[in-house]
This record gives sequence, structure tokens and C-alpha cells, in this order.
Amino acid sequence: MDRTPARTTRTGIAEPIDRRSDEDTLWDNIAKLSAVCRAAGAHLPDEELKALQAGKVAVEAGEAIHLRGLKGLTTCDDDHTWSEVQNDLVGSVIAALLATHYIDPTGARATFEEILHRRTRRGREAAVTT
Repeated sequence: MDRTPARTTRTGIAEPIDRRSDEDTLWDNIAKLSAVCRAAGAHLPDEELKALQAGKVAVEAGEAIHLRGLKGLTTCDDDHTWSEVQNDLVGSVIAALLATHYIDPTGARATFEEILHRRTRRGREAAVTT
């Protein structure tokens, strides 16, 4: 396992990153993060936690579309680089996976795989014909 340190742009804290790419690691990490987030929101009802996490997906996606900063159209020194856009897009994916896990902790992975398979059918079919 490659555990090289990486510096996050938002916190400035160097943290080791598990660079294994198998899905077990992805879903293990989502389950661990979900446990931490659920503990932080333990004072809230479960349905509210689910709704807040689903809303977090929109927040992260909204941050990714701050393209005005990329085009220099802001007056508040709000520069936004493509690297930051990527960071926000990955944040959206993580938030979405967490929301899926909040909704059904034991079935999130299977649900994700089924939906991914269904939604990528045309791409798989097109790849076979080319």
C-alpha cells in the first residue's frame, strides 16, 4: 500500500493517503467518514442527517461552478483554478457517496453499482461497437 503524504489546500495539514484503488477501500473510507459525520450529528434525527447530507452534495457542486473566478469576472479577489474545481467536484462525489451511505449503510455499495451499471449501459454498448 502506497501511503504518501499529501497536503490539502483547505486545511494545510499533511495527511497520509491510501492510494489503493479497489472499491473496497473506497467504501471502507466512506463507511469510516460516515461514522465520524454521524457521530458529529448524533444530536439530530436520522432523517434530518440524511437530508443535510443530500444538501451537502448541492453545496459542493455549487462551489465547483464558481467559474466566474476562472474567467476573472470577480471583484472580490475570488480566484478559482481548475485544480480547485476538481477538488470541489471530488467533494461532490464524496458527499454523494456519503448521502447514499446515510440512506442505506448496508446496501449503499450494491445500490451504487446497480445504478452505475444501468446509467453507463450506452457507453458500454458503444465501446463494444467501436
